[in-house]
Amino acid sequence: MNARIRGVLTAIITPFDSDGRVCPQRLRRQIQRQMEYGNGIFCNGTNGEFFVLSLQEKLLVTETCVEEAAGKVSVVAHIGEISTASTIKLGKEVAAMGVDAVSVIAPFFVPLKQDELIYHYTAIADSVPVPVFLYNIPARTGNTIEPATAAKLAQHPNIAGIKDSAGSYESLKGFLDAVKDSPNFDVLSGPDHLAHQGFLDGCSACISGLANVCPEGVSLIWRHFRDGNIEKSKAAQDFISGLRKDLYAVCFAPAAVKKATALLGEDVGDSRYPILFSDADIATIRQVVATYGKAPVL
Repeated sequence: MNARIRGVLTAIITPFDSDGRVCPQRLRRQIQRQMEYGNGIFCNGTNGEFFVLSLQEKLLVTETCVEEAAGKVSVVAHIGEISTASTIKLGKEVAAMGVDAVSVIAPFFVPLKQDELIYHYTAIADSVPVPVFLYNIPARTGNTIEPATAAKLAQHPNIAGIKDSAGSYESLKGFLDAVKDSPNFDVLSGPDHLAHQGFLDGCSACISGLANVCPEGVSLIWRHFRDGNIEKSKAAQDFISGLRKDLYAVCFAPAAVKKATALLGEDVGDSRYPILFSDADIATIRQVVATYGKAPVL
């Protein structure tokens, strides 16, 4: 198995040009912003708008991330599709590009039993030649990966861990408790307000959408924790939690993140899905960016 994933991975947004096409040049700029603070890259996730990208666009995004990161930071690519076969197909192509690992969302739209999830993930892990992370986000899929299911899948030699984006501490703690006897299985926290607590409890990394807006602020949560300064890590967390509360009150989180990043002056384009911002929404996001766009001095 490859080196394990540690620290902060940014759930990188997918920039589009003025015609709505994926723009590798703009994506490279966003990757550079993250690497400046040591943040790794999680591409084609929810904040990357995977649900409105074609197969070829997902491959283009992944290729760009791997090339720009050039081995300096970790790159994890999300490959989850509704069917097992299409997930494996994408996973093999992505693995050949040199990613450190892949992440697989539970199939969406189709309700599945836990043994069906085990079948799905086992088939993927048997077929994709890089470490596989489960990805639990039941609010978007309608399928919850239960802690006991994760514990069973943790026995597979090519399943490296789980990204939990259920949104609650109870869910995150449930996974940490379930796999405490599986030393080669890591839990990655998804909700930005749980990054610090996740590190305290044993998460190896956090996957952060808000690092698109404030890459330094999120990186400080990890860097201070790593260096043993728990007080400063918590202070950085409080700052990012404030950003999360104020920004996510506006609209669907990935849309808010992308608009906030654009209002910082970054050329990332608009979201592809039908999201509308009122003048009041824009004014609120501008205020949020003014308050939280730069990390505090800790």
